[in-house]
Amino acid sequence: MPTPQLLKFIKNILIQGTVIKSTGSWYIVRRTDTQAIVQCRIVGKFRLENMVLTNPVAVGDIVQFAIESEGKGMIKKIMPRTNYVARQSPRRKHDVHLLASNIDQALLFVTIVEPSLKQGFIDRFLLTTEPQEIPTIIGFNKADLYDADDKAIYENMKAIYEKIGYTVLLISATEGVGLDALTTLLTNKITMISGQSGVGKSSVVNGIQPEMTLKTGDISDYSGKGQHTTTFAEMHPLSFGGYLIDTPGIKTLAFNNLEPIQVAHNFREFFALSDDCRFGGTCLHRNEPNCAVLAALEREEISAIRYENYLQILEEVEDQNYWERHTDV
Repeated sequence: MPTPQLLKFIKNILIQGTVIKSTGSWYIVRRTDTQAIVQCRIVGKFRLENMVLTNPVAVGDIVQFAIESEGKGMIKKIMPRTNYVARQSPRRKHDVHLLASNIDQALLFVTIVEPSLKQGFIDRFLLTTEPQEIPTIIGFNKADLYDADDKAIYENMKAIYEKIGYTVLLISATEGVGLDALTTLLTNKITMISGQSGVGKSSVVNGIQPEMTLKTGDISDYSGKGQHTTTFAEMHPLSFGGYLIDTPGIKTLAFNNLEPIQVAHNFREFFALSDDCRFGGTCLHRNEPNCAVLAALEREEISAIRYENYLQILEEVEDQNYWERHTDV
């Protein structure tokens, strides 16, 4: 039986690993050296750029931990992140929730039908990846259900987002459309996948990696919305190289972690024009004189849909910031 001195020595040895699953109270870590899986807890409080986190450790984090009793681990240190994806906590509006960290790209699943397209959600999601300059793929799933009008909507969305540098794919998990192209994009990359419930992300993943068998859900007949199937974020290896970080379906996205000017700077086509605005990088592109974004909008050189979504998000962020400054929390 190990002596107290030996146990103390063992507890002071830090082991490095990658967080591959978060369950809220426990973190599953894959050791870097042996690839063994260790169940870990955290000690102390961790913050992210002075923001209060609901989950201080994210899937994808590189951590250092010490072995405690019964082979369990205690996370002592989070190594510097190359990037992260964060959102306002859906349950605690003053806190921030980490979706994933240290990723190569993000993949957002949407669909035109079942459930119907919420185009504003695309722009909201891009506000979680753009601040960290994370390449993002937008996958339009359930293409087999699209009629002529739906296909026209898809072509319009494709034109909007490809014009500003995003990758757009048409996918059908049931007919195999787009799966080869998607596999190529995922190979040897760490990819966070996300989407609103019911868009079929699990069906697509099972189509390219059948042995992964992610849980799939149906559309609620009552609400027309998807049923949540993923409860916690989890990293899965891909047989053709790379990893997927599956995240729970998202209903809505809000941004207590952004200032109004950050919203303006992270609509990438607006930021590209801001040098030509009279007020440069401080312009919010709303009613300022000699605004290059407003001029481009009049010439129909930027998407009116994106601009309307921008105004709505900007107003929400300004309202939230106002109430946070004038309310005791």
